[in-house]
Amino acid sequence: MRKTNLLQKSSVLFFATLLSLLAISCGSDDDEEEEYGNWVESSTFDGNSRANSVSFTIGTKGYLVTGYDGDDYLADTWEYNSEGDYWVRKADFPGTPRSGAVGFSINDKGYLGTGYDGDNELNDFWEYDPTSDSWTQKADFGGTARYGAIGFSLGNDGYIGTGYDGSEQKDFWKYNVATDSWEQSVGFGGEKRQNASVFKINDVAYIGLGIHNGAYEEDFYSFNGTTWTRLTDLDDDDDDDNDYEILLSSGVGFSLNGMGYVTTGISGSITTETWSYDPSTDTWDELPEFEGSARQNASAFVFDDKAFVLMGRSGSYYFDDVWEFRPDEYENDDD
Repeated sequence: MRKTNLLQKSSVLFFATLLSLLAISCGSDDDEEEEYGNWVESSTFDGNSRANSVSFTIGTKGYLVTGYDGDDYLADTWEYNSEGDYWVRKADFPGTPRSGAVGFSINDKGYLGTGYDGDNELNDFWEYDPTSDSWTQKADFGGTARYGAIGFSLGNDGYIGTGYDGSEQKDFWKYNVATDSWEQSVGFGGEKRQNASVFKINDVAYIGLGIHNGAYEEDFYSFNGTTWTRLTDLDDDDDDDNDYEILLSSGVGFSLNGMGYVTTGISGSITTETWSYDPSTDTWDELPEFEGSARQNASAFVFDDKAFVLMGRSGSYYFDDVWEFRPDEYENDDD
């Protein structure tokens, strides 16, 4: 009888242990659920480390121009080949070396304007032709000289707005390529700000974040070239299923496959946080963090099927690394 009892007890102990291990295993799967949004390091930039550069894309090439490396304001131009993952130096920007300028592309040409040269805010405006590898000065920006603004293109028009000219601003100006002229674009009801973020989805610009009077701005807008629309604020706590608070300045915005993204910047301190925006639901989701070092004042390239975040600074340290973002891959810290 004793042997039978021991056998029964051993069997019970064995199955209890097995069930415990299975429960722990299942719990580990839940705790380590994989998330979409992977960062993969690409070819290191060939030029000086820098922040506050202008970036724009034309076809399969990205262009990085100007910036500040901690000692000097820069005027070099670099072309990134997104298919071959390599860099080529191009004709230097002939204007005043600067940082904090804005850029965009229209009809296979790049545009650069505004910025800061260490002493003065700037309002000059330039066009880059990659076919001839040449720069041409165009009509000065229509607003006040400034830096920390945002720039984007919609259709055949360019836009520059917000920024700092001694105080924060909220005006927007439209550039007409055909007439080489500026006119003020009215209707933006948001707050003044500098160091905001912008991304474009289906020829609609989405604008928000930044700082005004030392506080982070929480309003968020879309603009289709005619109408400004206020969207859900960036501190949404009305819906228990979609609570978030995005307080960020000097981050970088980009879009890919119909979604908007904002990453890095200052949120109390420099950060690696990454957020995605779905325009179909007007909601944000927090994604796996940027896998490079925390930074502010980075730049971005966006191509048809690829997006990259590059450069930036952390205090007095300046970066020269380049990271590709792959939203449809699981997070992987080892690639």
